[in-house]
Amino acid sequence: MIRRATVLFLAALLPLLAGTGQARAAGYRYWSFWERDGSAWTYATVGPSLARPADGDVQGFRFSVSEDSGDAAKPRGAAGFDAVCAKTPPKDGTKRVALVIDFGTPADAPSGEQPPAGRTACAQVAEDATTAEALASVAEPLRYDSDALLCAIAGYPAKGCGEQVATGGEEPSPTGTAEATEAASTQDDGGSGPSVGLIAGAAVVVVLGAAAVWQVRRRA
Repeated sequence: MIRRATVLFLAALLPLLAGTGQARAAGYRYWSFWERDGSAWTYATVGPSLARPADGDVQGFRFSVSEDSGDAAKPRGAAGFDAVCAKTPPKDGTKRVALVIDFGTPADAPSGEQPPAGRTACAQVAEDATTAEALASVAEPLRYDSDALLCAIAGYPAKGCGEQVATGGEEPSPTGTAEATEAASTQDDGGSGPSVGLIAGAAVVVVLGAAAVWQVRRRA
């Protein structure tokens, strides 16, 4: 009798846990913002509208699908300031910012769109200009949503903004934004706490385990 109850318990548990794993298999399609630190890219801690780069800085943007900043794809291609801004001489009252713009891969592109070739540009802007202003000077048109989230660079993509996308390549869900997932990953616990799916799975284990024990005792 105990063996039969255990089999029933496991049979009910497996599909529920499988569904929990599928629920976590989602990312967000958006433009991530990066800063060059020596020879490596570092995920920016503030948005381009708040960042104020110095003369000689290198900054990058990458369009991709990712779950959070931890697995976000970095900009590809050459990223040296001297190479990008070699043909732009210094000018009083301005600063030069090297920008690397990576439009991503076809796999990350919205349905019906193809990513343009990546590019670099040397933005020569006022000394107090933000990264957003530097980007606007070399890669218009830019598109933002009502929450000031950067949605498109040089018109790409034509639509959409931080939408949720299943990692299996399904069409985006209308719920969820990249800002929401970023906020969740930077809470006080550093994103290391238990996920909702894990908590739900644990609750299922407790409920089904109690049911199995009750069945055994009732039939004994």
